[in-house]
Amino acid sequence: MSSEPIEPARQPAYESSLARTRTRRRLTGASVAGAAIVVVVVAVVSGLVLRATDARKLKAWTDAQAVPTVSVIAPAPEASGPVLTLPSELQAYSRAPIFARVSGYLKAWYVDIGAHVTAGQTLAEIETPELDQQLAQAKADLDTAKANAALAATTARRWQSMLGTDAVAQQDVDQRTGDYAAKKAIVAAAQANVDRFVAMKSFARIVAPFDGVVTSRDTDVGALINAGSAGAGQELFAVSDVKQLRVYVQVPQNYVPLIHDGTTATLTVPAYPGEQFTARVIASADAVNANSGTTLVQLLVDNSEGKLLPGGFASLQFRLPVEAGALRVPASALVFDNHGLRVATLDTGGHVRFKDVTIARDLGDAVEIGSGLKPNDRVIDMPPDGLANGDTVQVAAGGNKVGAHG
Repeated sequence: MSSEPIEPARQPAYESSLARTRTRRRLTGASVAGAAIVVVVVAVVSGLVLRATDARKLKAWTDAQAVPTVSVIAPAPEASGPVLTLPSELQAYSRAPIFARVSGYLKAWYVDIGAHVTAGQTLAEIETPELDQQLAQAKADLDTAKANAALAATTARRWQSMLGTDAVAQQDVDQRTGDYAAKKAIVAAAQANVDRFVAMKSFARIVAPFDGVVTSRDTDVGALINAGSAGAGQELFAVSDVKQLRVYVQVPQNYVPLIHDGTTATLTVPAYPGEQFTARVIASADAVNANSGTTLVQLLVDNSEGKLLPGGFASLQFRLPVEAGALRVPASALVFDNHGLRVATLDTGGHVRFKDVTIARDLGDAVEIGSGLKPNDRVIDMPPDGLANGDTVQVAAGGNKVGAHG
């Protein structure tokens, strides 16, 4: 700004221009202040609206999280019956432990373990010196009895011939006749004694009782043989009929009504992995063992090829029939509390409804429901704790709320 003094003639014009400049400055300041206020107001209102929107979203999210999310399944009818697998034991169809009927020393044996024999085939022979002497004595006693009987017969005939001449008394004739009858009885007894020793001598030859396989030999040449069964004598041989084998299995009592005569099962043994044999039920004990809660069942399996061995272990599988009306659900769908055994379902209105059920068969990770469910029921799998009748839930598959609190 110039430092020169303003002329008096130009003084009023200058002051007027200065006033207008100040007025413009005041208007500009007011406009800036008003605009700032508007901006502040808009910012405050926007913040309030945003906070309200966030609050509504938070409330909606909280409400959504408060509703349990569940998985819904449909109970499935069984297309095929379950498979019951049980351990079993193989035994020969017939097994005969063979003991000596007479005492002596083993003279020779002709078959060893694994030999196939036929009925009546000689397995071994026993030397019986004591029995031989007893038989010889019995034969001598028979000869003596026969000689005495012959003499008594001759005497009786002579006395009977003299009876008509009054040379002898009737009493004497009867006495001679009675003596002859007694001598004949002695002969019969002696003959029976001889036959007994002959029969016992025949037992010196050990024979097979039926067609089969020698599964045991517990004697050797020169061994002392004692007559008798277990306890008195030792088992010499064992012969088993293995063309068919008996299979014994302990069946839990709740499955017994489903297994009856004629029921077939699949049998497997460790020696032939992957190979299956067919067994058929032929008998049942019809009684429950109080200690194990099982019933002994007997099956028959063909062993014409000789692959199965008596005394071995086998795994037996029964394919059980489908129970009418049974529905399968996962075991995780079951709820057991103070109300008993139940499952949670969704009714037609979308409400949670608990139903009392009974288990027909436990299959491990699943169960067969015997009563309490219908095929069109929607079952909640793994229901959350605290779920009650009428509660609202959302289905995991669609993420939508199902029903409303009734």
